[in-house]
Amino acid sequence: MRVISGKYKHRHFDVPRTFKARPTTDFAKENLFNVLSNRFDYEEEGVEALDLFSGTGSIGLELVSRGCAHVVSVEKDRDHFSFICRVARELKAENWLPVHADVFRFLRSTHRRFDLVFADPPYELKELPRLPDLVLESGLLKPGGLFILEHGKKNRFEEHPCFEEHRAYGSVNFSFFHAPDLSQEGEQERQAEGSQQRGEQADGAFGDFPGA
Repeated sequence: MRVISGKYKHRHFDVPRTFKARPTTDFAKENLFNVLSNRFDYEEEGVEALDLFSGTGSIGLELVSRGCAHVVSVEKDRDHFSFICRVARELKAENWLPVHADVFRFLRSTHRRFDLVFADPPYELKELPRLPDLVLESGLLKPGGLFILEHGKKNRFEEHPCFEEHRAYGSVNFSFFHAPDLSQEGEQERQAEGSQQRGEQADGAFGDFPGA
């Protein structure tokens, strides 16, 4: 696993051969971050990012390297989660929080909000077509935020009301979605509900998420 750019550029981490995760290819990852570099100034804007179905942590690591203020990586597999924790500790990346959790339970339970949400689920996951709705309706994105879903070639999302664009790099496909316009009433409800939790570290560093 190679870091493409940022303060950890050229760092390599050996992923155990026993891992079943399908990491985003370097070619696709580099092109994705070229697109994002035109949209975000990670350090200047204090970007907070969420990496769902984190796998080996490759995307989260790249976000941390490029200067995100805070990155949360959610991964259900315990071995993969432990690997992400080890990499974060080795780098002394205090702004990178791995969370051991089922993504769908995390979505229902978290009150944090992010500028950027990335999801790389298994391509055959039966819930994959519903992920844009689950993420966007959860209120995870801040106004002006961006959700990116990595998926296979058989999935199409152009008809989704929040769809922005689709990009394909080899067999890797990315669909981009903007944050929905939440009603003022719904936004006030969410702010009240999360007022005691906003700004706190999710579950503590390198922690299990309730119900994981």
